[in-house]
Amino acid sequence: AESCTGGLVGHLITEIPGSSGWFLGCAGVYSNAAKERLLGVQHATLLAHGAVSAEVAQQMAQGALSLYGADVAVAITGIAGPGGGTAEKPSGLVHLHLSATDGSQRAERVVWTLDRRGNKLLSAQLALQMLWEFGVRS
Repeated sequence: AESCTGGLVGHLITEIPGSSGWFLGCAGVYSNAAKERLLGVQHATLLAHGAVSAEVAQQMAQGALSLYGADVAVAITGIAGPGGGTAEKPSGLVHLHLSATDGSQRAERVVWTLDRRGNKLLSAQLALQMLWEFGVRS
């Protein structure tokens, strides 16, 4: 499930020949309404923590597991930049969360300092790394 990366992780995965054999899909949920409708992110969570939060990333990942009937899902929400940040949530802040049906959970919080494109690429790369490390471990 992707917010600030706008489907980049899904794009990179589908560049791999044969990915149709194991990749189920990607939910691009840029707006809060889409996060709620497609992934079941709780409105109260969005109000309490904001769209860019560990709590929302976790609910996005869990929603993607349910939506696709997947074994593992990763979610990304953040502020790609260059603007939009605050002192508490600076531009480049990204929360990622991996959830799996075996109960595995992994959360990452990063603050990238590149331009918008660079921040999106680094976020997508980290999401793919999280999936790869989960696969190696499993």
